Order: sequence, then C-alpha cells, then structure tokens
Amino acid sequence: MTASATAPEPAPAQVRLIPVDEGSAGQRLDNFLIRELKGAPKTLVYRIIRSGEVRINKGRCAADSRLEVGDIVRVPPVRLAEKPADPAIPAREFPVVFEDEHLIVVNKPAGVAVHGGSGVSFGVIEQLRRARPQAKFLELVHRLDKETSGLLMIAKKRSALTHLQDQLRDRETGKTYAALVGGTWTKSRKVIDVPLLKFVGSDGERWVRAVPDPKDPQADQAKRSISLVRVVEGFPGYSLLDVTIKTGRTHQIRVHLAHEGHAIVGDPKYGDFEANRALARGALRFDRMFLHARALRVTHPASGETLTLEAPLPPECEKLLAALRGPVT
Repeated sequence: MTASATAPEPAPAQVRLIPVDEGSAGQRLDNFLIRELKGAPKTLVYRIIRSGEVRINKGRCAADSRLEVGDIVRVPPVRLAEKPADPAIPAREFPVVFEDEHLIVVNKPAGVAVHGGSGVSFGVIEQLRRARPQAKFLELVHRLDKETSGLLMIAKKRSALTHLQDQLRDRETGKTYAALVGGTWTKSRKVIDVPLLKFVGSDGERWVRAVPDPKDPQADQAKRSISLVRVVEGFPGYSLLDVTIKTGRTHQIRVHLAHEGHAIVGDPKYGDFEANRALARGALRFDRMFLHARALRVTHPASGETLTLEAPLPPECEKLLAALRGPVT
C-alpha cells in the first residue's frame, strides 16, 4: 500500500537584508516596510519595529527613522496570508510632455483616473508602472480629477517627489487650467478667495462646497482656497477662462466657478445637468468636462531651472470652441 502524496510544506520565511537605494532615500522606516511587506497589517509593521526585530545597519531604530542610500535594513521573517490576485492592469504609456531622470510630465486624457481606488481598479500610475517594469520609483506628485485632462507630474526619484510637493504646498508653482463655463464671466472678477469644505453627502458620495460666510457652523473646518481667473474669450452664452490655482483643494476650480454662478461645461457633479445632456446629445457629441490643465511652471528639482510646460487643448475641446465661434467670414 503506497503512502498518499502530500503537498510540500511552504519554505519558511527568511530574514531579509535590504539595501536602501536612491529611490527609498529619505523615506521613513515604517513607510518603507509597508511597501516591502505588501499586504502586512500596519499593526504588524509597528510591532516588529518596536520589538527590535527590524534593524538599520545592525542598530535599533524607530518607525520615524529616515533611511539613507547604502543603509541595510534587516527585515525579520514575516508570514503573510495570500491575497487574491489583483485584476490585470494593462501596460500603457501616456503622451510625454517632458521627461528626464528625475521627472515625467504627461498629458493625461479625460476619463482616466490618476490612480486606483474608490471603485476604480487602476489609473495612470499603475498602468505606467506596468509599462515600465524597470523603473525603480514612479510616484504621483499631485492629482487631477478623472474628468480633467492635461499636465500631470510623476516623480522618478524620491528626492524629486519631496522637492516638487514642497513647491506645491508653498504655492511656488503655477498651474493654469482652461475652463469653459456657462454664461458671461465678469472680467473684473479676477480673484476667488472662498474657503472650501469636503463632506460626504446623503448619497454616500464625496462632495465639496463653498463656505463664503464666516458665520457658517462649519466655517472653522473649511480650508482657504484661492483661484485667479482671466477671461480668454467670450462666446454667446459661454466664457473661456484661464484659472490659475494658488491652492490645490479637491474640486477647487469646479466648486469655485459653480459658486460664482458659472459651472464648467460638462461637469457631471457640480454642473448644469440639462445643458450637459443637450451638448452630449447634440451634433458635436461633447460628453466630457471642459477642464484642461494646460500650463505648468515649476522649478526643476535637481537643476533649479524654471520649467514652463504646456499641453494643447484636446481636439474635442477645440472642436466645441470652433462651433461656438461660428463660421469664419
């Protein structure tokens, strides 16, 4: 009688000695481990740090220890439950406006999320990582709404990521958007300085509202938000605007313009539903939001030179503007 075959025991987890490369330099130890130990609960990560099982260059360390190039991180054996396979992520490159060894700036199409989450399996960053498996580091510097097209920065080094995000936080960048709105914008209305508040609606959706009244019960929770507006061109019933944001709040331009009574054409959340439907079903079949991150000015994270980048309006937006201008006489 032969013994029944049994599945082999899985190999025991081993101590790992991980060298820190340039892509991880400056990162906190806890964040480094969360990335290395994919699927590990954060409670486990902090427990093995506190217990002294994690070492940097053979020395004890804390969760907020900063890593340097050449450090050796000792990671103890950790057995993780197997996770179900992630949905297949297609490799995809996006139109590149600028690229060097520190930074990529792409022209994101409308309708594509910048990252997965909230019911979206994947976005620009996941598809770009799949398209560039050799890249050691690719991280979003900032975000664009799924419905918004235009310039999107992606760092190729951690040093570039922190440098560019510091610029954004300190309002040292110039991010200008083209927005087509309903109605005639008053040219003298050049600055919108109205606080914004994020909240979850009764529908379970995340929303943002303007809080212009300091006596509003939630005024202390709203964040100051500043948008600079310039009229580029006027049309019967519409205005093409350049909007430069001095703060980067969620849905800032969309809510600021709607608060002024001039919602962005095609905005499915804060716009004019009937007008949007008429455009989508009309001859032009314009069924996107007319908001495009068209210009960007930043200081290069390594050279210090000023980068001024532009992305032309997408063809469907140009086609709509041509229709609004009417036939050339």
